[in-house]
Amino acid sequence: MATSKNERLLNLVICLMSTRNHVTAEYLRKNVAGYSDAGQSKDSFKRMFERDKNELRTMGIPLETGTDPLGGEEGYRITPEDYALTDISLDAKEAAAVAAAAAVWHDPDVAVESQTAVLKLRAAGLAVQQPTELGLGPTAGGRTVGDERTVRALIVAVGEGRAVAFTHTTDGRTARRTLEPWGVVSHHGRWYATGHDRDRGQTRTFRVSRMSEVDVIGDVGEVVAPPGVDVRAIVADAVRRVRGSAPTRARLWLADGRAHALRRGASDVVDADLGGDPGQQVTVEYRERDTLVRSILAAGHDAVVLDPPELRAAVVAELDALAASAGGGIS
Repeated sequence: MATSKNERLLNLVICLMSTRNHVTAEYLRKNVAGYSDAGQSKDSFKRMFERDKNELRTMGIPLETGTDPLGGEEGYRITPEDYALTDISLDAKEAAAVAAAAAVWHDPDVAVESQTAVLKLRAAGLAVQQPTELGLGPTAGGRTVGDERTVRALIVAVGEGRAVAFTHTTDGRTARRTLEPWGVVSHHGRWYATGHDRDRGQTRTFRVSRMSEVDVIGDVGEVVAPPGVDVRAIVADAVRRVRGSAPTRARLWLADGRAHALRRGASDVVDADLGGDPGQQVTVEYRERDTLVRSILAAGHDAVVLDPPELRAAVVAELDALAASAGGGIS
């Protein structure tokens, strides 16, 4: 299947920005997808390449012509510094749109398209920079931001100055809440929504991954953040207070020689069988229950919660949800 014009131009720009030296037209013909399509003659390539060069320059892309310092044929490149954007000033709605795009960038439909050109260039032997080196991609280990529908609804609410009603899940319990959101920000790889909690009558911060069934409610413009409010500072302070609280202790049974992630930092290790299987009872400390629940679920049958009851209930609730989504019971 022939490569589309837009994809070919994108491949060309990425290639020319990824090289330190000028690359020849012949190199581009052989290595850039779109120029090397089956049945493409050298004459056809020359005409196509000339049109593409003119189009890039018309769009304001600084295509540079020169030769390698050691001599050789004429070549081309795009100096990243010359193609850098100037400082951008966004109003509230524009900033909300950019935040929404960034939040859903890893939606599968988007991610596949965005990676195609880079993968083809790497397959051709070009050393293309990693997205993280260019300031793109997930932050802090790529943790999930939660359901994209939740993120989109929150961004819409912030942009339009409206409230949201949502289901909040924590410690295995769910409750319907109402928030006047002032912003949605990332902190240490996790996303948070903060604003005025109508149910509590105070400023509250919610982790986005714990929010679901978000409905945007109320009139446009009825929610206005207080003058001078620093949303990032509010989120950072909320996270700091949670992490600074006294840790909770849990007692787990771990299968012998298994569940190594849970064993790191465990104390009070005592040999104990469970249902005839050899293992150990251990004590672990935690401040964020969701994080521990994920670690326990990842260990599968090799980890069993003995205490406290609320932690055990949270794990059971997650297992029930997984079983329901799979359409079957747990064996």
